[in-house]
This record gives sequence, structure tokens and C-alpha cells, in this order.
Amino acid sequence: MRHVLVPLDINPTPPPAASTLFEAAGATMGTSWSARLMLPAGVRSKLGERMQAELDGIVNEMSHWLPDSVLGRYNRALAGSWIAIPPRFAEVLDYALGVFDASGGAYDPFAGALVNLWGFGPERRYDQAGFYAPAVDAVQDVLARRAALHPVFDRAGQRLLQPGGALLDLSSVAKGYAVDRLAFCLEQHGVRHYVVEIGGELRGAGTKPDGQPWWVTLEGVPGADSVETVAALHGLAVATSGDYRRYFEHGLQRASHTLDPRSGYPIANDVASATVLAATCMAADALSTTITVLGAEAGLAFAEARGLAARLLLRRDHGLEEVTTSAYRAMLQ
Repeated sequence: MRHVLVPLDINPTPPPAASTLFEAAGATMGTSWSARLMLPAGVRSKLGERMQAELDGIVNEMSHWLPDSVLGRYNRALAGSWIAIPPRFAEVLDYALGVFDASGGAYDPFAGALVNLWGFGPERRYDQAGFYAPAVDAVQDVLARRAALHPVFDRAGQRLLQPGGALLDLSSVAKGYAVDRLAFCLEQHGVRHYVVEIGGELRGAGTKPDGQPWWVTLEGVPGADSVETVAALHGLAVATSGDYRRYFEHGLQRASHTLDPRSGYPIANDVASATVLAATCMAADALSTTITVLGAEAGLAFAEARGLAARLLLRRDHGLEEVTTSAYRAMLQ
């Protein structure tokens, strides 16, 4: 048995005549990327190089691993400094701050100090020798310093104020945005039928050579029994957040890389994974993380209030329980 998800809005336009299947792949953001597309006759075939260049540009702007990225320079800037940020960076930050406001702080792009404290940043990694979980006082100190900081985003001027010690981390939204930029790159060159992917986050449009949509299997929880679900990525993007992605054992508990910026600790709710299907992968990426942090009840309410197609897998004594939103159920065939 398996579930099948199909978008409510279908564009029946087939690929142009004489289109050929084209594939490209590479590495970015510590993982791999890939693209499969119907290449119209006459379109240049160096799309793989252009997509890689697009991704490299995003990394050079938003990576918290590269000291000389725009984000890295902002994080090291002196108090009172205004840092100019490029248009792509501004678009991502603007969206992330909107989710921060909508979620009541359950999603916070300025939680970089907390990410570092728990060993999920570029230094003092949780998987390196000598790492230990932070003490309560250390967590409270980071929360207090974050509460006292007030970064200012000048949208019109595309610049960001460093109040002193603010650490920006866009890792829970930048990958989804990068998927969208792959799609944008293809559409700029006249490609309307494709599926693009970075590290398991995907976006698709149009159809395959046989007229079928780009079918993908939604990510489940490794080692757990759950009903297989496939989705037609026809004008849709999908991303999944899960407590199994990166974690370490902290006493008798699992310390997930998904942190709650409000408490300062890794999530400790029943959500094993949250999957969101949306028009953009940036939204699916950030919102799946947000729902995971909010937990089953508040996360579902958040998703329902915004008409999101979301699926949560909850850990129960008897195994996994699937709960979904009405927008998700409307897509079931």
C-alpha cells in the first residue's frame, strides 16, 4: 500500500517537440545536487555549468562555513557596522525574518550562537573528540545575549546592522532557496519541464518524456515502518525536517540538530519528521523546520492556519503515527 499525492492545479502543456532528456549533477553545501530536465531544441547544453555557478554564488554569500562569505563577514563585523547584502541574500533574510515573526520565535535565523553551542556549527563540532553538551548556565547565557541583540534589516537599502555579537545562520532556509535558484536558472533558459534537487530537497515542474509527472518518494524515518508516499512534483517543491538527520546522545536523550530558539535546547517533542509541500523550496525548507520545532499540536495549527500541505510523523509507543493537514489530504488520490 502507498499514498499518492497530486497537485490540484495541473498544466497539461507537454515538453516542446524534439526536446531531449538532459541530466546534470555536482556538489554544493556539503552534499550533492542534481537536475533532470527536458531540453528544448536550440537551448545551450552548458546548463550544468550555469547551475553550478549559481550554487557557488549562493555559498559565497550565505555559507556559515566560509569565513569570507557575506554571512561570515557579517558575523565577525564590529558593533554598529552596517553590512551591505546582495539581492539573493536579502530575499532569503527577508523571508526568514517573516517566518520568525509568524512563528513567535520558534524559527530564528539569528540563532547561530545557539547552533554553535550545541556543536552543529562550523567549530567545536558534536562529532569531534572532546565535545560535551553545554551546561545550563551556558545555554541561558546565549539566550540572554540573543534577547539583548536587535539586528536591523534595512530592506530598502539592502543592508544589515550588526549590533555586536549577532550570529546569523541561514542553513535551514538557504538550501531550499538554492533549489529554487536552480529552477530559476533553468526557466531563464526556456526550460519548463524539470526536477531539481539538493540533498533531498526538490522542486519540479512540467512532465517527463513519457508525459508522466516527476514522481518522488517522500522521505520517511530511517528504520521505521510507515506507508510509502509518492508525490507528483508538478509545480511543487518538497522538504523534510527530521530529528534523525544529525544528532548525538545526551545522557539518555537524543540531542537533535533541530534546536528550539525559545528554550535553547534541542527539540524534545514527538515529531520525528515534518514534510511540507509548497510552491517554493525556500518555504518548504523553513516551514518544515518551524513545524518540527513547534511540535504536533502547535505545528499542525500553524500549518492549517496558512493552508500548508504538511505531513508529520510522530513517535508513539506503538511506532509512528502519521498526521496531516487538510491541504495535504486534498492532494491524496
